[in-house]
Amino acid sequence: MTALLDGLTVVEVSAFVAAPLGGMTLAQLGAEVIRIDPPGGNIDIARWPLAPSGASLYWAGLNKGKRSVVLPLDTAEGREAATALVAEAGILLTNLPASEGWMSFAALSARRPDLIMLRLTGQHDGGTAIDYTVNAASGFPTATGHDEAPINHVLPAWDVTAGLYLATGLLGAERRRRLTGEGGEVTLALSDVMLWTVASLGYVADVQVNGSVRPPIGNHLYGAFGRDFATQDGRRLMLAAISPRQWRAIGRATGLAEKLALVGELMEVDMDDEGGRYTARDAIAAVLAPWFARRTLAEVRAAFEGSGVLWGPYQDFGQLVRQDPRCSAANPLFAEVDQPGVGRILSAGSPLRPGLAPAPAPVLGQDTARVLRDMLGMAPAAIAALRQAGSQDEA
Repeated sequence: MTALLDGLTVVEVSAFVAAPLGGMTLAQLGAEVIRIDPPGGNIDIARWPLAPSGASLYWAGLNKGKRSVVLPLDTAEGREAATALVAEAGILLTNLPASEGWMSFAALSARRPDLIMLRLTGQHDGGTAIDYTVNAASGFPTATGHDEAPINHVLPAWDVTAGLYLATGLLGAERRRRLTGEGGEVTLALSDVMLWTVASLGYVADVQVNGSVRPPIGNHLYGAFGRDFATQDGRRLMLAAISPRQWRAIGRATGLAEKLALVGELMEVDMDDEGGRYTARDAIAAVLAPWFARRTLAEVRAAFEGSGVLWGPYQDFGQLVRQDPRCSAANPLFAEVDQPGVGRILSAGSPLRPGLAPAPAPVLGQDTARVLRDMLGMAPAAIAALRQAGSQDEA
């Protein structure tokens, strides 16, 4: 089956998470994504975690399936080569400062009038931000945990969401160009991704309409029933009931339906309603906790198998990799690949099905000569001179 984005070429000049993830999303759907870095790599080339060789597992994870070109962007020759590649591809994806200079839309579109440029900024006014500073302002850290102390999450949620938005915006702009012949600059602010999410989930309106600020409630599920429970063998699991059917399944599987119904009567709430279960959450947990405490995780799993109960075990990264069959080659998402500098590792392709098989990330600069030859028609001597210009500048 032909890849979804076969024939699309994108130049990426990026660092860290959002733009590299956006480019990788496109590459895993079949686009040719050419990442340009300076000699020695960009600022994210050695970001943790690292393999014993010193190779960045982070960098390898976010650049799968791309081509890597190294150019001395601090020289006129390097900037000219990069400009020519962008003009040839017709699409640039970046999260680096690009409002002025050679990489600005004004400069690049002078060479390619129908250029599409996707540019990520920190703030909508051009100010700087990273995931952690944006998250601090989102309200989520203060609604996490049990008290007023903020708790940062380790998932770079805004970077990941922004990366997917960049890929979506690029495809939208490319479709418009196909229909109208027009290119254009599309910008996305990381802080706007956060604000859009908070507003879309109703938290902005909740403050305006109800004067409410969501409090920290630990591991309870806001507005419905859900929380964590400990098992006899020291494991923990998350149990949830969004629908009445899921709620009744808990009562049947645990044999506690009558006692749970009694909670509703005593607290005068409708247990078939999400809000009622949320109001009675502590009493419900008090009824259920002893049932879990008397059973191992394996016994809980056996009791819930095929029952319709909505649950899942907590597991660390090691347990995920070693024990969860979803994180293995048994899942078509994964395959083992030989990653240069790292070795043979389990790698994930696109979660969209059918998708391409996962490909390793390139060695930094491995495609420079081939890309410059194939896309720009540069002769070997000219490529060598370009490399020499970069090495002389470093010296």
